[in-house]
Amino acid sequence: MSKSILITGCSSGIGLDAARTLRERGWRVFASCRQQKDCDRLRAEGFDAPRIDYTDQASIDTGLAEVLAATGGTLNALFNNGAHGIPGAVEDLPTDALRVNFEANFFGWHELTRQVIPVMRGQGYGRIIQCSSVLGFVTLRWRASYVATKYALEALTDTLRLEMDGTGIDVVLLEPGPITTLIRQNSIPHFERWIDWKASPRRTLYENALIKRLYEDRGPDTFELPPSAVTAKLIHALEAPRPRPRYYVTTATYIMGWARRLLPTRALDRLLRKAA
Repeated sequence: MSKSILITGCSSGIGLDAARTLRERGWRVFASCRQQKDCDRLRAEGFDAPRIDYTDQASIDTGLAEVLAATGGTLNALFNNGAHGIPGAVEDLPTDALRVNFEANFFGWHELTRQVIPVMRGQGYGRIIQCSSVLGFVTLRWRASYVATKYALEALTDTLRLEMDGTGIDVVLLEPGPITTLIRQNSIPHFERWIDWKASPRRTLYENALIKRLYEDRGPDTFELPPSAVTAKLIHALEAPRPRPRYYVTTATYIMGWARRLLPTRALDRLLRKAA
């Protein structure tokens, strides 16, 4: 029988590329999406496509139940993926906005992972792969909400990896830098909902920096790679006999990983201010 994997956030970008590539490699892929219309589109491609919205507890319950019913109660791997940002300065970020972002980028991931662990423990094996980010260990201006969720994810995942030792369940972090996805475009509605930038004391900075970055297509970022770069590391994390605890993706991640380890805080701050 083929190995089975549940991937979330498959409507586009990293999740979609991973789903298509792993299916070509013989995996049975359950390609979940937040919106039913995207699930229907993937079903037309021949995928099993349960609807899972991290902010909807019922969809997590029913989506995973659909997967387990199809596999006879087993699951080789879970790839938690799919997140959004709420761009804006910390002082302009309402606390309720932060709660919403954590629900989508962190709490829902935790709930799905908790439900998968007993399945993997019962079968004696499994892989839990978390799509984090270079912004899970360094930060940039305007990205506090997204960064906070990824920092939290890194801490939770590192702890889980220690706790799963000896269970047969491997826990892995993928840490991409700039990847060609729709994350910028998808963040615009959240920005418009939550950030009153015109009333901000930083209005001029918004106009000269963030607004242009959000609304203007300026082409690829420095070191940007296609989603297939993440999929390549995902394949190693899934199929290697002994996967690494974390995988860097893109030159930017390697540079920042080096800088985070070696530079004093003030020197790192100067570097990150230039990168923002």
